[in-house]
Amino acid sequence: MSKSFASDANTLGLIAGNGRFPFLLLDAARAHGLRVVVAAIKEETELEINERAAAEPEFVRVHWLSLGELSKLIETFQREGVARAVMAGQVKHKQIFSSIRPDWRLAKLLLNLRTRSTDMLLGAVAKVLEDEGIMLVSSTAYLEPMLAPQGVLTKRAPSEVERGDISYGLNVARGIAGFDLGQTVVIAAGACVAVEAMEGTDATILRAGELFRTLDEDASTLERKLTVVKVAKPKQDLRFDVPVCGVPTIRTMIAAGATCLCVEAGRTLLFDREAMVALADEHGISIVAEA
Repeated sequence: MSKSFASDANTLGLIAGNGRFPFLLLDAARAHGLRVVVAAIKEETELEINERAAAEPEFVRVHWLSLGELSKLIETFQREGVARAVMAGQVKHKQIFSSIRPDWRLAKLLLNLRTRSTDMLLGAVAKVLEDEGIMLVSSTAYLEPMLAPQGVLTKRAPSEVERGDISYGLNVARGIAGFDLGQTVVIAAGACVAVEAMEGTDATILRAGELFRTLDEDASTLERKLTVVKVAKPKQDLRFDVPVCGVPTIRTMIAAGATCLCVEAGRTLLFDREAMVALADEHGISIVAEA
């Protein structure tokens, strides 16, 4: 059996979901001189995480567990001496509420929830971890340089029509985000085309694009330009579910025919911003971050 890390400020637990977020967090934590214990979710985390552990065996360890294995997560972190942990990467909402097979500890937690919203569930998990001596910290703690700065980020600024759609979209998105229904809306010509629910941001954007493609050609008076608006929740808990955009977001917008993206400045992580903006510029897409 390998030696466990001692519990100290230099050890960080990483609960890894899907996408590149866990890898960016891991790189940032290592740059801060931290040793990282990764709890990789079998249903979500990319297998590439094993390569990172193999490359730095003294500083990175990976333990695989399934969604619902809350007791195993706690036991793993306690055995490895983890007193602080961070969640990074998406866990699809439909996975949380349909594919999950809870152990006794999580089953008890679920039974005591008033509602099964993502915020409620993750907040309850955070409380259980805290009770066991494991403090969840903000997922932006080591990634602040990646938070969106205020202003227009691309060569092209939003048009007058897009500005109007942004204003309307921000009001709608903040409204639904307050109910923990989703964080993204797609707007066109002052009309709400799609609202995010459990399917996620990319699926919402694609659904909006598909809807426009199937509209009757006689509806040509509608300016068919889609504006995507993504916001944080009004009382966003930065420990989980922080809004994230990156190159895949722009690729999805291109596929859907969307022309403008608005995010919240200082509350949205932009991954690989330079490549993201370059791709947007190449396709005439405007990106703006509003306060």
